[in-house]
Amino acid sequence: MKRCAVIGAGAWGTALADLMAASGHEVRIWAYEPDVVQAINEKHENPRFLAGGNLTKELVATNEQSVALEGAGLVLYATPSNHLRAIARGASSCVHPDAILAVASKGIELGTMALMTDVVAAEVPNHAVVAVSGPSFAAEVAARQPTAVVAACDSPGAALFVQEAMSNATFRIYTHDDVVGVELGGALKNVMAVATGILEGVGLGFNSRAALITRGLAEMTRLGMSLGARASTFAGLAGIGDLVLTCTGTLSRNRALGVEVGQGKTLDEARAGKETVAEGVVTTASTIELAAREGVEMPIAEMVYRILFDHYPAKLAAQELMARELRAEQDA
Repeated sequence: MKRCAVIGAGAWGTALADLMAASGHEVRIWAYEPDVVQAINEKHENPRFLAGGNLTKELVATNEQSVALEGAGLVLYATPSNHLRAIARGASSCVHPDAILAVASKGIELGTMALMTDVVAAEVPNHAVVAVSGPSFAAEVAARQPTAVVAACDSPGAALFVQEAMSNATFRIYTHDDVVGVELGGALKNVMAVATGILEGVGLGFNSRAALITRGLAEMTRLGMSLGARASTFAGLAGIGDLVLTCTGTLSRNRALGVEVGQGKTLDEARAGKETVAEGVVTTASTIELAAREGVEMPIAEMVYRILFDHYPAKLAAQELMARELRAEQDA
């Protein structure tokens, strides 16, 4: 049994905290919202972010990071990407010196273009940091449906530690050493899921979706390789696995937002009234910055940016992409 802290009680953080608590670990989860803490502790549920799930009674929630972090040998961050740096910095002094840190947040920080493990490593230094990513809807993990993800770190021992702490009969973790590839796969697939939703929203069908997913994967791989990732990583769970799930699954928040935009809503209208975050919106902006810096062509991501932020008509997007100069499928 390990003492674990989960920082962030959205759907994903709650599902992972519940999973580890059910495996016998002592788990404390930090939530920003007082009502979430109360619901987890008193009713063993999180109706605000993970409706319909009955949580393990041993799971304890708190509004104080210092309480969650006290004595924890494993600290798992699962906050929205745009809040991760401030949250990690706010309680860095409370992290146990020997703790292994894991990051389940997916994204690229706007402005710095830092990956999520880099953000945590900068704010909570002198710890091994492990990226946890792969095809995993929180509701299905909480329902104990079989799920497989990866834990990536340049320290094999740290990746193995997370693998052993989090794996159980329904949640299987594979270790990996390509942190950049794993993180970019988890971040960029959200951009492609928004694109897929837009495609559906304007009324296009399965042929178009298959083409977009496949060419989206090519864009993801190009950018990853420019940053030192391996192409093979994008053929695995954190790449095509997560991409297919998020682009086709009805539980995908990014796909759902894209559908609304494709049907004619503005970005603000599509986001209005939603508790949960569609990470693909912020990641689209940071992806365009990163691709420009690296000199990598990403026409699908660029089109998503134009539709979301420049009000380009979604119904014209496919026509423009199809009219691009003909080329070989594989990059030279």
